[in-house]
Amino acid sequence: MTLDKKSKFGRIGTIVNYGISIILTIVFLYIAFYNVDFGEVLEIVSHANVLWVLIFIVVTMLGHYFRAVRWKYILNSVKPNTSMKNLFGALMVGYGVNCVTPKLGEVTRAVLIGKWEGLSRSSMFGTVILERIIDIISMGGSIIIALFLTSVSLSEKFPWLITSLYIMGVIIVLAILLLSLILKSREKFSEIIIKIVGKISHKLAERLAYIFTMLAEGFASLKGIKNYFWTIFWTAAIIVVYAFGSYAGLLMLDMQKYQPVTFAMGWIIMSISAIGVIIPTPGSTGSYHTLAKSTLVLIFGFNETISVAYAFLTHIIGYIIFIITALIMFFLVNKQKENLFDVVETEIREV
Repeated sequence: MTLDKKSKFGRIGTIVNYGISIILTIVFLYIAFYNVDFGEVLEIVSHANVLWVLIFIVVTMLGHYFRAVRWKYILNSVKPNTSMKNLFGALMVGYGVNCVTPKLGEVTRAVLIGKWEGLSRSSMFGTVILERIIDIISMGGSIIIALFLTSVSLSEKFPWLITSLYIMGVIIVLAILLLSLILKSREKFSEIIIKIVGKISHKLAERLAYIFTMLAEGFASLKGIKNYFWTIFWTAAIIVVYAFGSYAGLLMLDMQKYQPVTFAMGWIIMSISAIGVIIPTPGSTGSYHTLAKSTLVLIFGFNETISVAYAFLTHIIGYIIFIITALIMFFLVNKQKENLFDVVETEIREV
């Protein structure tokens, strides 16, 4: 295949990805805002409690900083003196990119931390995937806890919730099995993959072997009982902080005037709406709104307008934080002034 054809197929793939992302965003936003007066939503948002807005912002940033700390412990056996500024910067730039191009942010932050810290970009991408596996496990755990925090049957209100737990369980088991195979016999496993897939496509076989090597390098970075302990600790801290952020969102709009609000409410909202992050929409736009609104209406009995206002305000604040912080951190840390998108595009082609 010529370079022009590769470029053409690459552009088509990009257009298709963008198209799907935009369609999903429109569909979910339509579902979330259907039959809701947006003028009323803006009116409610305009009267948000400023103190709780500030607390929400601080808590949100704290949760992201905890993610950077967890990433540091994952990388501790590879490079103990990894800069927190670089880790946090790469993380926030990645989130900022996700607000525009879903999931490309994961590649972006792996590329950036590899460049800024002089580490293998491919192995850094492996650590990002490892983080996502940890997130899926923690998400499943938070949903299970949420099932016991309310007298309302979540499985009845959200029939797909239990199915999601089963899917998460299957993904986790498969990931662990694959990880075990890769780590125990990386070279032999790669040879088998090349031999089998090579009968169909030699290029595809080489790419798969590269991906498995990349995953092995990334996953192998988490070593030592101490690093395991702190990774688990910071994962739990991240969940608690995110749950408190969801709780703070209720207080931002003085929703305690309608009924008593509790931290447990925040935990349940966080657990269910987090599933929206998996859906490939820019910055979880639409998917988050739909799930947060549905949780508030179906589980807690809030009216649709205040529920949409909650989803709109918490999301827009997070979105603005991502964009602004991403720009600040990129220009603050990126001393080499290398074109970010050229680097990322090159890395994607290699993968």
